[in-house]
Amino acid sequence: MALLDLDPAVVATARGLAAKAAEPVVALAKAHTTVAVERATLRLAGITGADSTHRAGDVPWVNRVVDTVREHCGLEHGVALPAFHALAEHGLGSLTELAEATAAGQVRYAVPTGEDRTRAGKHARAAVTRGLRTVDRNRMQRDKLVARLGDPPRRPWIYLIVATGDIDEDVVQAQNAARAGADVIAVIRSTGQSLLDYVPEGATHHGFAGTYATQENFRIMRAALDEVSKEVGRYVRLTNYASGLCMPEIAVLAGLQRLDMMLNDSMYGILFRDINPIRTFVDQRFSRQVHARAGIIINTGEDNYLTTADAVDAAHTVTVSQLLNEHFAHEAGLPDHLLGLGHAFEINPKVPESFRLELAHALLARELFPDAPLKWMPPTKHMTGDVFNGYLLDGFFNLAGVLTGQSILLVGMMTEAVVTPFLSDRDLALANVRYVLDAAGGLAEDFRPAPDGLIVKRAHQVLGEAVDLLARIVDDGLLDAIAEGTFGLMKRPPDAGKGAEGVVEKAEGYCNPASELLEAP
Repeated sequence: MALLDLDPAVVATARGLAAKAAEPVVALAKAHTTVAVERATLRLAGITGADSTHRAGDVPWVNRVVDTVREHCGLEHGVALPAFHALAEHGLGSLTELAEATAAGQVRYAVPTGEDRTRAGKHARAAVTRGLRTVDRNRMQRDKLVARLGDPPRRPWIYLIVATGDIDEDVVQAQNAARAGADVIAVIRSTGQSLLDYVPEGATHHGFAGTYATQENFRIMRAALDEVSKEVGRYVRLTNYASGLCMPEIAVLAGLQRLDMMLNDSMYGILFRDINPIRTFVDQRFSRQVHARAGIIINTGEDNYLTTADAVDAAHTVTVSQLLNEHFAHEAGLPDHLLGLGHAFEINPKVPESFRLELAHALLARELFPDAPLKWMPPTKHMTGDVFNGYLLDGFFNLAGVLTGQSILLVGMMTEAVVTPFLSDRDLALANVRYVLDAAGGLAEDFRPAPDGLIVKRAHQVLGEAVDLLARIVDDGLLDAIAEGTFGLMKRPPDAGKGAEGVVEKAEGYCNPASELLEAP
């Protein structure tokens, strides 16, 4: 039930402006590829493993092939045609064998023409199709398991992070968290992985403040959660992070291993990891096409803006980002039910009427995006060493989630941003969530903000400010707005940032069977 009486014309104007602001960026993304997109394509085509003989450490075979193709003939036509032409030319049986021959200096890549081009394109398309069939089977398997085991009995879903650095220890924590009531387990990545321009291989046991996102780690955790799902009688979902320099590859690996949610924001890498804006927009479009095919819910990162900017003054920038994320997602084929837009409970608790303002912002997001599984993020910025005050603040956060009908509630920790939470901290945090959800029950049915009260007026104010900002972005350009520090106070020019050298403008005749198949109706 709509409680804010938002003007449909204003809402339509906001969405129309977001579409106009995004249009030039979408065109830019369509005109370029990146080394990560090309690597993701070969991963769908079946390449696996790494060169363990390299003096600098393991180098994934997919990096070896893409880097060599780029050196020999460029990536303007994509990696698929040169790779599958070389595969046939040398009579090799797999892409992994091709990578081994490449490392040995036995392959010279070229863009094929004529019948060779047609043949290479046909074989590349067949290989990528097989990879996408695995993604499709995993989506069907998820649906079957949900039908058999059931979804969590109520919303919001309870979302809990594990992050030990050791995948085996993560399994222990994740299964115990599910037994204690968690519905979604997020395995946070090792510090700095988003800046690696390759995906590590195998099971890992040495992450820093998190565990490396690898295909094998995905497989191990998915199997562990399938096991505990049967035990607790509900399907427990798995989340990881499709962001950073390997966003497209990690999206593919998530689809191949049946992950259920992925952190995937259109601007997070630009703002908070200083990744080149064009690289990010190209990579996020491809990764979202993969998520759409895999039925994976994305979680966007608007909550991060409020850790660097004031949560009251910058509230409208969260709404603007949500509208942009929505448009980018729809353009890439993601429907509303997979669009987990983010927002956060980050207003300074010393601000008068802070809880009412939080309710206004949360309710605005809920009513602007009624069919989206919104992800509600807990307080972190104003947490202190006073764990008792933090526990109370998390209780208010949980109550706001219930009152405003949030879909996914990330469990807040009273030791958040102070120390790495202990298992006991997580247990107490889950108890806080369970108490509020049980005690409040269907309290949202009775929650009716006064039509002329602070909550409604504040929501209208934020939406109006968002429309004004979107109009300025349309005039100035989204890339310029990012460069000026519009979002999260971070200034990121379009020609700078990490990974810029990995962006390639497509040539006429560019071929990528993965993009073609993912964009097919």
